Amino acid sequence: QVRLEESGGGLVQAGGSLRLSCAASGRTFSKDVMVWFRQAPGKEREYVARISWSGAMTYYADSVKGRFTVSRDNAKNMLFLQMNSLKPEDTAVYFCAAREVYSTNPDDYPYWGQGTQVTVSS
Repeated sequence: QVRLEESGGGLVQAGGSLRLSCAASGRTFSKDVMVWFRQAPGKEREYVARISWSGAMTYYADSVKGRFTVSRDNAKNMLFLQMNSLKPEDTAVYFCAAREVYSTNPDDYPYWGQGTQVTVSS
């Protein structure tokens, strides 16, 4: 059974930091692009960051560039998102997803976690 499980969310003040983790199981994801999405109340799920299968290439949404860092540990089947200088507009449920080839459409991803809530107070 393929499973992705996010953790590390919480309540933090603006300017603070959080580190999200995504534990993958059921198969190896070492050849997949892994992606972080987020969804705020009443809004569509949006792309946050992605990392190539090797970890050599990372890409970010403009809204988080310079503040967030995505990384992975293929040996442990783990994905991470270090979030610094958090803003109230970063408040959302954060999800990890995996796919062999990157897609901008969340519906194209077959594997999702349950999400972890990040709340940033002003």
